[in-house]
Amino acid sequence: MSSAVASPLDKAVGFYQAPIGKKAVMAVTGVILFGYVVAHLLGNLQIYSADRQQINQYAAFLHDPSHAGFLWGARTFLLAAVLLHMVAATQLWIQNRSARPVRYVKKDDVPTAYAARTMIWSGPIIAAFVVFHVLHLTAGTVLPLQELGPNRPDVRANVIAGFQHPAVAGFYVLAMLLLCLHLYHGVWSMFQSVGVSHPRYTIWLKRFAALSALLIALGNISIPVAVLAGLLTN
Repeated sequence: MSSAVASPLDKAVGFYQAPIGKKAVMAVTGVILFGYVVAHLLGNLQIYSADRQQINQYAAFLHDPSHAGFLWGARTFLLAAVLLHMVAATQLWIQNRSARPVRYVKKDDVPTAYAARTMIWSGPIIAAFVVFHVLHLTAGTVLPLQELGPNRPDVRANVIAGFQHPAVAGFYVLAMLLLCLHLYHGVWSMFQSVGVSHPRYTIWLKRFAALSALLIALGNISIPVAVLAGLLTN
């Protein structure tokens, strides 16, 4: 009498079906997306450079035809990470709701509890913002894009022109505030998901999650605020 041996695919599917599997997927994709958010912020902050063309030169480097393969590969990789992150988060939320129909929130850490409660709707709103952001500054669907030359968008001018509209700037600020909450809970949960949790350094992990989320949000929010205040001009 022989027993069937599970294939690696069967083991992977079985692991993912358990809550720990979904948490692991969210942790790995979360690290990828966190790295992208940091890199994107560093790129955006070049708008403050004394060289007014610095951010345009950075954009031209990224979109250089010789880098097209790498750029589209990175976009595909990030899109896959976003989709996996959202699917795992939704399935985990449904599983948790089914396992505990009576709502329960631990009250000893109000910021963390509030961030956790907003995760399920802050994620879709951030995703909607990303779509809007691409339509705005990449596709030129929201506002006409200014160009320095053929296929050379004037990124600095487009960012400033976009944020001179209070509604656009306000939506951006709202999205960054939600991103701050999302990152705070997400980064903290990521450490727990990979087993990095101990009373000795829990407080430092929470501080890192809070500080990194706050700095990313403030860095991004500073741009539309600087535009509306007249500190960033063409």
